[in-house]
Amino acid sequence: MSSFHVLVAGGGIGGLCLAQGLKKAGISCAVYEAAHGVVRTGYRLHMNATGGGALEECLPENLYELYMQTSRVRPRREVFVMLDDQCEEIGARPHIGPPNDPDRPHTAVNRRTLRQIMNTGLEDIVHFGHTVTGYEEDGDKIRLLFADGTSATGDVLIAADGLHSSVRRQRLPQIPTVDTGMRGVAAGVPLTDDLVTALPEALFDGFVLARSADGVNLSFGAWQPRRPVAEAVAELAPGADIDHVEPYMMVHCGFSEGSPYLAGIPDLWNATAEELRPVMREAVRGWHPGVVELVERVDMSTLAPMSVRRLEPVDTWETGRVTFLGDAIHAMPPSFGSGANTALRDAASLAAALNHAVNGDGDLLQEIAAYEKGMRAEVWPIFRASADPRSFDQADFLPDYVPVAGR
Repeated sequence: MSSFHVLVAGGGIGGLCLAQGLKKAGISCAVYEAAHGVVRTGYRLHMNATGGGALEECLPENLYELYMQTSRVRPRREVFVMLDDQCEEIGARPHIGPPNDPDRPHTAVNRRTLRQIMNTGLEDIVHFGHTVTGYEEDGDKIRLLFADGTSATGDVLIAADGLHSSVRRQRLPQIPTVDTGMRGVAAGVPLTDDLVTALPEALFDGFVLARSADGVNLSFGAWQPRRPVAEAVAELAPGADIDHVEPYMMVHCGFSEGSPYLAGIPDLWNATAEELRPVMREAVRGWHPGVVELVERVDMSTLAPMSVRRLEPVDTWETGRVTFLGDAIHAMPPSFGSGANTALRDAASLAAALNHAVNGDGDLLQEIAAYEKGMRAEVWPIFRASADPRSFDQADFLPDYVPVAGR
């Protein structure tokens, strides 16, 4: 299959990882992304050995090392921690996913930095400013359609275009998008030396969720890279277009839909930073002084409203030359820290399947079918549990909380 060509709709975490894996295997591909560049959205991502292993499989050695060098320093405890509003620990449990190991530890990365790392070397493969509207099948060929009236043709189409995937809506229109009713305000806070000193040590553990009696949930995630980003880039990928990022604390203030804290903002999605900041301030009134100070220091340019939507799991579908990865087929709430890791897992698995079909003796549709079956077997337990919060503490893959002595 020397002329075999893969079309990838979407240049996010999963799409870029797939493209790197295909490039490593010598398989022609093109990625089409609606945005006009690697956008400044999101903050840090939790990474476990599933995601890290996928990156190691797909990335060149220098870019994998750059990912590791720009990932978070090892915290005091790499665990999921529950606190009350005074930052007293309620309990902790290991992260979901393969356990820590020296080579592929649980860690965290800055989302945009990871995307810029994965975009390095793909400058002729990733095409920004291409909004996918659908596709057409013509025998053994797929034509990907764009909003500007142009198209691209290939042998296989991979939908990596996220929750609102136009490819999935055409291919599997029966899958609904579900609004969970969860709302929030998120921001980044520069981690200056004096702020680090003022904050409770527990906020720097792996990932932290704090809850108040009136239903406010605050999540915290520190990102302090092992090396300064610019320094690591200069050594490992000189000339790469990767922004320098200073250490920060991600803070997300979560509410249920209809929360009184949001009553003063009739249109959350068009609210300004000046309107959102008082919401966070009011939500942490009476909390631990360090948390109050953290909210006071948010970077106003990073304040943004957030909602949580998901897809309904579907048991099976007919295999064809159009398939899916990541949020395009299993978008889930962020509660388990598994979205990026499962998308990367999909990308590495699919790259291996296509490599076997193109460069080995595998049958294309059988390889895609095996990939889809494996995805459902490995990802669906987390996907289903994340869709039903009542199952969080009953799911058999969840490690138990370890309560604090005396509480």
